[in-house]
Amino acid sequence: MTPLSPDAIEALFTRSDDQYLFARWGRPIVPVVFGVTEETVTVLKGAIEALCVLTGHKMAETDPELGANLMVFFVQDWAELTETPNLDRLIPDLGPLVTRLQQAGANQYRIFRFDEEGAIKACFSFVRVDDHLASVPADTLALNQMTQAILLWSDRAFGDTSPLAVADGVAILRPDIADVMRAAYDPVLPAMARDASHALRLAARVGRVQ
Repeated sequence: MTPLSPDAIEALFTRSDDQYLFARWGRPIVPVVFGVTEETVTVLKGAIEALCVLTGHKMAETDPELGANLMVFFVQDWAELTETPNLDRLIPDLGPLVTRLQQAGANQYRIFRFDEEGAIKACFSFVRVDDHLASVPADTLALNQMTQAILLWSDRAFGDTSPLAVADGVAILRPDIADVMRAAYDPVLPAMARDASHALRLAARVGRVQ
């Protein structure tokens, strides 16, 4: 698969309001998963660990400010979120959010929090296991969810095409997306960028970052 063009990379971080916004994690990732079996938790944590190896980022046992900073919630119905103890303290507008998700018929949603420099400091990932997601293998679902949590992609980045591909019947990260992720965590680049020229700097590193 050929590397993505500068325009294609720019589109990955250009939001639906046509504003470019890139951010990567600025601290080690500490994941915690709710609503699934221990086996699935292991698969999810394995996926984020693999992506940290890919990007050169770090994981940790605890976050000094938040305890855990990547929280993944699996539910059968969005209404379950309002019944989760103390979640409304983390997500102040939880009630209205649940209503919007129900009305949209959504099956996933992510909320990011940022530090003073604009880097990601926390991500709350919500997944409603509808009929479609229930048919997706756990390792595929895990890799897809973690891929979308490790960078602040555009809200329309993967609306038409998945960040994953299939090789020998197994879901893998698309090589061109993997290249972008490696480049995104190049320590020479800023942890947050609002200027689309940042996409040119990513493009210059795609395929050359080891």
